[in-house]
Amino acid sequence: MELTLYGLECPQPILKVAAKAREIPVGKILDVFADCPSFPEDIEAWCQKTGRILLLCKDEGSGKFRARIQF
Repeated sequence: MELTLYGLECPQPILKVAAKAREIPVGKILDVFADCPSFPEDIEAWCQKTGRILLLCKDEGSGKFRARIQF
């Protein structure tokens, strides 16, 4: 599953991930693409708070980030 959130600023990317999380079954993987500068720190904190597993958070270059979350 993928969620593309380019052009959104904090806190919108995390709010969108939280809304999408309600639809994702346990064990599934979500790839999130965002360009908000605080996204890497925000998604790490959200995963810790919610018990999701942050498999990776990678700088894709040009201010874009990719996070992979296991639910």
